[in-house]
Order: sequence, then structure tokens, then C-alpha cells
Amino acid sequence: MTNCFHCGDPCLDTVIEHKEKAFCCHGCKTVFDILQDSDLGYYYDLDINPGISPQEIEGKFDFLDNPTIVEKLLEFDNSTTQLVSFLIPSIHCSSCIWVLENLNKLNKAVKTSQVNFPEKTVRVTFSSENTTLKELVLLLSRIGYEPYISLENSEKKEKHIDHSLIYKLGIAGFAFGNVMFLSFPEYFEVEEFWLDQFKNMFRWLMFAFSVPVVFYSGRGYFTSAYKGLRSGILNIDVPIAIGIAVLFIRSTMEIIMDWGTGFFDSLTGLIFFLLLGKFFQQKTYSYLSFERDYKSYFPIAVTRLLRNKKSGVREEQAEVYKIQKGDRLLIRNNELLPVDAILIKGNALIDYSFVTGEAEPVSKQSGDKLYAGGKQQNGVLEVEVLKPVEQSYLTQLWSNEVFSKDKTGIFQSLTDSISKRFTVAVLSIAFLSTFFWMVVDPSKAFNVFTAVLIVACPCAIALAAPFTLGNMLRIFGGNKFYLKEASIIEQMAKVDTVIFDKTGTLTTNRKNTITYEGIELTQIERELLTSTLRASNHPLSRSLYAILDKNNIQTLDEFKEEVGKGISASAKNATIKVGSYAFVENTSEKMQIKDTSEKQKKTTVHISSNKQYKGCYVFENEYRNGVSEIFEALGQNKEVIVLSGDNDGEQERLEGLLPDGTQLIFGQKPDDKLEFIKNQQQSGKTVMMIGDGLNDAGALKQSDVGIVISENINVFSPACDGILDATVFKNLVRYIDLSHKGIKVIKWAFLLSLLYNLVGLSFAVTGHLKPVIAAILMPLSSISIVVFTTLATQYISRKLRMDINKQS
Repeated sequence: MTNCFHCGDPCLDTVIEHKEKAFCCHGCKTVFDILQDSDLGYYYDLDINPGISPQEIEGKFDFLDNPTIVEKLLEFDNSTTQLVSFLIPSIHCSSCIWVLENLNKLNKAVKTSQVNFPEKTVRVTFSSENTTLKELVLLLSRIGYEPYISLENSEKKEKHIDHSLIYKLGIAGFAFGNVMFLSFPEYFEVEEFWLDQFKNMFRWLMFAFSVPVVFYSGRGYFTSAYKGLRSGILNIDVPIAIGIAVLFIRSTMEIIMDWGTGFFDSLTGLIFFLLLGKFFQQKTYSYLSFERDYKSYFPIAVTRLLRNKKSGVREEQAEVYKIQKGDRLLIRNNELLPVDAILIKGNALIDYSFVTGEAEPVSKQSGDKLYAGGKQQNGVLEVEVLKPVEQSYLTQLWSNEVFSKDKTGIFQSLTDSISKRFTVAVLSIAFLSTFFWMVVDPSKAFNVFTAVLIVACPCAIALAAPFTLGNMLRIFGGNKFYLKEASIIEQMAKVDTVIFDKTGTLTTNRKNTITYEGIELTQIERELLTSTLRASNHPLSRSLYAILDKNNIQTLDEFKEEVGKGISASAKNATIKVGSYAFVENTSEKMQIKDTSEKQKKTTVHISSNKQYKGCYVFENEYRNGVSEIFEALGQNKEVIVLSGDNDGEQERLEGLLPDGTQLIFGQKPDDKLEFIKNQQQSGKTVMMIGDGLNDAGALKQSDVGIVISENINVFSPACDGILDATVFKNLVRYIDLSHKGIKVIKWAFLLSLLYNLVGLSFAVTGHLKPVIAAILMPLSSISIVVFTTLATQYISRKLRMDINKQS
């Protein structure tokens, strides 16, 4: 089979030969000519078949003629220059970057264009005197890089990035390095004339370096400890704040009283490593959106029909938020309906999969109610608005109180669970040992008290979880499992109930299993069927057409499509009907083939030829690889449930595919799913929800861990805690097992940290803690924890990496 030179797709229907190259459609050929004429042929040298076939864009961006909408999209606008940023989901390789950054060769009005590859965006500066935003968008669309413009783009939000942690980390690191150099000679008590002369100056320099570290870089620990104590909670920051304060006060007293050099090196090192752990834990994926809602894929504008007696019907592009009840709207093919409305004219075939999870498109007649979120798939519709966008059914789903809740802090982390005991133990040891030395040798009491608080500061304990979970976060991301934050890994390890959506989660959106049941079709009937399906835009027709042989395509004499029923056609005195059983059956025939109740629940396309019923094609969902193995493995120690918005037509097949005892629940609306999970949690269960569509958003948000399965991680994903690339779905159990192993690593790191504390406390309690010992023990404990967690997480993840390498 010949593949397209531009996009690489197989040339199914026709092969367009042009300049000794083959193209699958005129769109790809046109893009090739545009690039060649603009001296951008190098595009094809950077990668093989790098292009994306351009889609039909007629009238799609007419809303950019509205200056109010354009103003909301622009980032900068003056009399001559405008600046705009677009999300381009189809960016995928070096060729994409190169051609998008050379837009000025395609349109001289473009001044500069810069691509952010991780975020899949392009920022374009252009002359508003020589081109318009609409012309720029049309140019991008014609070359296969159609911008994704949604309702979310109209709400300009300043993207605030908090760099304070980086500033604090930089100051602490700078101070730590300098203090280590300045204090190094005093570790070994070297007697040297010039060192003795400048010893006091070096000590005060160390003090000066430490002041901003304590009062700026370490301020967050004092704030957290104060808030914890005020709330009656002994969190891990309480002993850390005590340790920092005692280190600073004791060290300052030592240089004032000329007792010694103090512990400024340990102090700055402690804060530096703590902040490094916090930075590592906060590191996440800026190019993925975990908090998208309906605004992320609603259109920014829609075509409104205006009527008056003089000029008749006139079209205008209106902002979605300005649409009111009673307005008439024009909804084109493949456009999304942003409001609840009544169908006035047109053949409606609505895909509600994003809203309900039901996979099959629904046919509607004039006078039927249409809900926001449905996508029209069969021509142009005229509808009358029942409710504006803010009051639509879909928007009300998002108004549920669950979306105003923040999951952060809803569970106690492993670190926080030991902090109370640790703090009580350290304070008890400090006071008891001080009391002991006040009786035995009062001169040592102060040194012992401060030494215990200094050396028992839980730096290593505080670093164990951030570095372990941070490493795990990076390992997961490298293997196509993207978590919103590191704390989700701890929560994953606690999960005892896993709930799956069916459509788009257990099944793939990219292919179906299609089988034929009935009397075998003749060659002529197959050719006529293929030709008939080719003329239809119905999703089932397109799916069936894709698997049939394309030989001897005929010119049809007659073709008629009845929405919700089927299609009929004729050629060369042969007739065919394709559609529902009621549409194709011939009541004049003696043989009646009844459609069983089981088959009615399945998606079927029936065929009759020359008024004789022949049979039907049965469409079944194609389940993802590894579904049975995943359920088998999870079912050993967790409760596994399938919670689907679809009907129970697939129940028998699922029961054969999944282990015995798997709970299957069908016909669930979005709020039903949310309430089901809430009831599970109220019974004491920790729930992981795995879904894919907008209909799962409430359930994902309510669950303790919400994971989205995505065929394309840069396209719409509802509010969630993590995004799992569909290509690695079979590794889900490994990811959960890895989270358990990660918690074990943290516990081992805690034991290692406890060992350091016991060694340090033995010196401190006996009154033998010297600066050199503290200076060695504290940084050594921090560094060793970082090294241990890094090596341990690499070790436990090696099998996952090996398996994924084999799969690829």
C-alpha cells in the first residue's frame, strides 16, 4: 500500500501523484506545495512523513471576525503589532518546531514565532497592519497545525509562577558553600599565624552568611511550626524549627563569647538540603493540565442567527457567554453544542460520549431536547437555546461542591505520622539529660541541652520522603505515568478499591472489533455496500467502510440517508439498505429474522440486498491489551469495580474477560458515579478511580486518587491527580506496586536516619559533642539519605524500565 509523502497515512481511496510523490488527499498536496514555494522544503529532511493532514476548516474560525473575541485572545496589542499564543496539539517532532518558527517565510506579516515544545504552544508576533488574527489561524490550519481555541482562552488569567523557593534555595546554597570554606581550617584546629589573626573576621562572615538563610530561606519552617502548634499538631517542622533556632542561637553565642566557631556550616547545610528536598518534591509537569473543566473544550464563540423582516436571516459570531434563552444558533458538522437547546431543523446525530460515557451517537428529531457537550456528527443544525451556558446540564455538573475541595492535606503522610512521637522523644531526652547534668556537672548542662536539640534535628527524616517520592515522580513520568504531585504516590499505596470506567478506559477509542453474522454477501453486493458506506458520514458507516475492501468503487444511481434509521442506495439495477433492523427488514418476505434482545443491546448495522435480509455487522468494543491480567492482579488484594455509563450490552463479554466476582455496574450518570465513590469512602475505603471523559470528572475529583487514561496526554483531560498514557495501560499494576515499594524505601531511610540520630545523641547526652562531630554528622546524614533514596528508587524501578524497553 502507498503511503502519503506528507503525513505518512495510507492512501486508501485515491493516490494523488504530484512531482513524483504520492499524497493521500489534496490537503497534503497543497501543504507540500506551500512549503516548496516558500523555500521550506527542508521540513521533510528533518523527519520522515512529519506532516499532519489538514482538516476541513470552512467557516470554522469565522468567530475571529469579532473584534471583542480577538481582543480576549491577544496577549499584546498596539497600533501596529499584535502578539498571541496558541496551543497546537499536533506538534510532535523537530520538523514541526522548524516550520512553526519559520512562519515569517509563509506570511511576511509574521515578525517572530517561538515554539514551546513541552507545552506544545507557539507564540507569534505579527503586524496587524498586514494581516489579521483570523488569517494567521487559517494559515496554521492549512499547513496542518490547527490551533486549539476554547472558551478557556477567553478568560485571561495571569499565570503566576512562584519563584520564592528557588530564591531561598539559591541563597542557602551560596551561603552553605562559603561557610564550609570559611570553617574548614577550624575543623582541625590548625595553628597558623594569619588564620589566628583573621579567625574572628571569618566567624563573623559566617554569621553574616547565616542570617539571610535563617530569616529568609528557613522562614517557612518557623511559620509551619507555629501554625501546627496553634492547631495543636506536632508536625515535622516543629523539631526542625527548634533545631534551626538552637543552632543559630548557640552558634551566635559561641562567637560572641569567643567559645568557638559555632555550627553555622551545619545550620546552612541543614536548610539547604531541606529546601532541596522540597524543591525536588514540588517538581511536576508544567505542560500537562490536571485541572481542566468544560471550558477547556467548549467553543469560544458560536454562530447566532438574527432575523428581521427587511434583511431576512443574518449570521453573526457571538461569544458563548452572551448567548441567551430563545436565541437561534447554527451548529455545523463536528461542532460542539455549548448550551441546552431544542432542535429546530437538521439531521441531528449527537455524540454525548464526553458527557455521559455512552459510546454510540444518538439520533434526534425536530423538537427533541439537546444537551450541552454533545457533538453534532451529521451536517448542519438549527437549534433554539433553552438555557445559557452557565445554566446548562454540563455546567451544573461542574458546580458540584466536590470541585471546590482541595485534596491536598486530606490524608496524613508517613512523615507527619512519626513527627509527633519524634518531637516528644527529642524534647524528653533534652530535658532529662539536662536535668541529669545539672545534678552531676552543671557546667555541662547548657551544652548538653543545646547539643541534643541540634544533633537530633530530623533533617534526614524530613529529606527521606521528598527525595524518595521526587525520584518516583520522575521515574513514573519517564515511563508515561504523569502524577500531579509526589504525595499522590503515598495515597496510591493506601488504595484498597479500584474503580474503572468502561468506554475509553477499558476500551480503546481508536478501533472496534467488527464481525459479520448472516448470509455471505456476493462480490457485487460487497462492492455496492462499500460504495454506499463511502457516501455516508455516520460514524458507524465510516468504521465499517474502513475495514472493507476498496476495490471497484461504483458510481451510485440513487443514495438516500434517513437519520436514525439508515441509508439506501442503488446501482446497476441492484439495491441495498444499510441500517437498523427495522429499516432494512422486508415484511413481504416469509423469512423473518428477529433481532434478539441481546443483539439489541449491542451496536449493529444490518444489511438487506434487493429486498432480501442478508445479515448484520456487530460492533464490539476493542478492549485494551492486558485488561484481564490487570483485573486478575488487582483482585488479589483489592476490590475491583467497573462503573460505566453505557448500557449492559457488553456485560456477558466483560464477565468472560474479567475474573469471577468482579462487580459490574452499568447505566451510571456522572452524579451517580460521584455518589457511588462517596459511599465507598464513607464505608472506610480508599478509592482509586480510573476514567477518561468529562463524565468521569466528578468521580475523579471525589476519589482519593483520580487517574485519567489518555490517548493523547496533551488533549482534554478532566480534573485528576494523574494522567496515564494509554500505550502503557498494561503497566498500571506495576505502577501501584512501585508505590508500595517506594513507601518501603522511605521507611528504610527513616531507620537509617534514626541510626544517625542515635549516634549523635550518644555524643550529645554524654557531653562529648564537638563541633567537628556535629559538622560531619549533620551534612553526612543528609547526603547519605539523598544517595540512599536515589539508588534505592533506581533499583526498585529497574524491572519496570526493562519491561517497558521490551514492549517498545
